[in-house]
Amino acid sequence: MTDWSNYPDIRVATGYDVHAFEAGDAVILGGIAVPHERKLAGHSDADVVLHALTDAILGAIADRDIGAHFPPSNPKWKGAASDQFLIHAMDLVAARGGKVAHLDVTIVCEAPKIGPVRDAMRERIAEICALPLGRVSVKATTSERLGFTGRKEGIAALATATVRLPAGQDEA
Repeated sequence: MTDWSNYPDIRVATGYDVHAFEAGDAVILGGIAVPHERKLAGHSDADVVLHALTDAILGAIADRDIGAHFPPSNPKWKGAASDQFLIHAMDLVAARGGKVAHLDVTIVCEAPKIGPVRDAMRERIAEICALPLGRVSVKATTSERLGFTGRKEGIAALATATVRLPAGQDEA
């Protein structure tokens, strides 16, 4: 059990990611393969959930964004599993002596349906981040058939990370 009194500096940040669909038979969301008639296009595995969470964590520690750490111009990241991006962000928090207190993500899509895989996503994110399940939230909504997500052209994800750091971290 973490003694939270050792982490008085509370920081909250958001992350956002979007990817378009292309031909395929599953999307990677929250670190799991979700059967679907298409997949998400991207340089890595295009996991919008893990990308948004990674950016939220990086924002909470004011350490640039996912593209600065894992540039899409670098062929090393072609087809890469996005869990390594999230692990990297978690490691950066730990290197500052901090803890991620809570992760929350909202997935915006018309399809695939998130409800049937929500718990599996929460479990996988908690596993990747070494967090108790109660510190990971996954929600979903549609955009009421409006915009690119409403036209089923892709998926968006919005994430919030709450990070607690020891006092005096990165005061500059």
